Amino acid sequence: MSLKLYLLRHGETVYSRTGGYCGDLDPDLTENGEKMATAFANAHKAIAWDAVFVSPMKRTIATATPLCQAVNIEMQFRDGLKELRYGKWEGLTNEFVKENYSEDYLRWLTEPAWNPPTGGETAVQLASRASFVIAEIQEMYPSGNVLVVSHKATIRVILCSLLGIDMGRYRDRIDVPAASLSIVQFGALGPMLKVLGDRSFMDANLRSLVGT
Repeated sequence: MSLKLYLLRHGETVYSRTGGYCGDLDPDLTENGEKMATAFANAHKAIAWDAVFVSPMKRTIATATPLCQAVNIEMQFRDGLKELRYGKWEGLTNEFVKENYSEDYLRWLTEPAWNPPTGGETAVQLASRASFVIAEIQEMYPSGNVLVVSHKATIRVILCSLLGIDMGRYRDRIDVPAASLSIVQFGALGPMLKVLGDRSFMDANLRSLVGT
């Protein structure tokens, strides 16, 4: 049996619903976000989980909690799984950033691997810290099922890194909606993407919610 890595984005927050930039900010889940977390736990509690690694933010902890309680497993917190740091853009809307940080915004859109949000973090920097966590998981759990509960940009960057996708295209090539699940299985030929952005475990109302 090989390692199967489950990458779960946190459930809905006010910022994921409105599209505001949220990296270092630490909002709670909305009521719908909590429902998403419960739906994930109900659908996946029968899996034989070996470990759960979690970004130490309120929204990720709350997303992981229903499953961890259901299967009686402790979360392992890693700072490397935190969201991209958006610097001066934290809490701002896309429209405000476009108008007030236009040069940095255009550079970031063109090549986010090397150009950060104003005062924030590049995708390359994010990939560096997240890769240490993934390498640790691979060393500790060469086989089995491991859940990683993290954030939108972080999961997209991890997937690009594992699958050999240009880091500068993480925003253009991979979509992971709120509380969606992606699965990577490690085999003799390396990591293979098995599932991307799945939310079939939610009811239709939760899946239809507008968000980013």
